[in-house]
Order: sequence, then structure tokens, then C-alpha cells
Amino acid sequence: MKKQIFILFAVLGLGYGCSVSPKPIDYGHVGCHYCSMTIVDKQHAAQLVTTKGKVFNFDAIECMMNYLKDEDNSTIALFLVNDFDQPGQLVDATKATYLISENIPSPMGEYLSAFANEEAAVKTMNKEGGNIFTWAETKKRFKP
Repeated sequence: MKKQIFILFAVLGLGYGCSVSPKPIDYGHVGCHYCSMTIVDKQHAAQLVTTKGKVFNFDAIECMMNYLKDEDNSTIALFLVNDFDQPGQLVDATKATYLISENIPSPMGEYLSAFANEEAAVKTMNKEGGNIFTWAETKKRFKP
């Protein structure tokens, strides 16, 4: 009986320790996994979570995209970006709409912002100028 209880707790512990979920970014204290710059911008940060639950934080969407150029994307469970309209709120990067506008600087100078919904991106584009992109189109812009 004791052995069964030990096995149950071991299995539960392993499952809990390897959860695949976003983790809050500690703005102002954690560095970008790609460029090592301290992450302070809550509108442009990004995060990757691997299938094993390991989290990689980025100070800008472009840093995440550059990192993905050289990595095996099959080990990534979650692609996340900050919603420009809800600073600090991570959303699914594969479903986000992207805007490149020279009137909205991003930390690494690519002028790349993400929006949880297309309407918000179009509204911002109409105000600030620029071009709208999907996840697939954005990934292509960063391919070698």
C-alpha cells in the first residue's frame, strides 16, 4: 500500500513539474533568451514554452522569430506574444495578427507588434500606418 501511494505521488509530482503553460514574465528583471536585453516592454515581449514545459522569454517578437530560425520548432508547445492593446497579456502567437508600422517602435527596431484580434490591428494600422501580417507571413519575413 505504501509503495502504491509513493508511486501515485511520484506520478503526480512529475506531471505537475512539467506543466506546459505560459509563465508570467518578470518585467525589468529577466533577460531576453535571444539578445540578453532586460525585458521591460509589456507591449512587445514574447514567450515560447517547450513540450517539456521549459519557458524562453524574449524582449521583442522579432527576437523570438530570429531564435526560431535556428531551432527545431517541433519541440515548441506554445508560441506566445504580448497583445499590443493589453500590455503584459500573452496570447497565442499563431492566431495573432501582426502589424509592422514605423510609427510604433519595438525594442529591436523591427516595428513589429501583435494583436489578439484582427480588428484591433486594422484600427491601429488605420491610425498609425503600416502593413498587416498573419503568423505564417510574419514567420516568412524572418526566414534565412
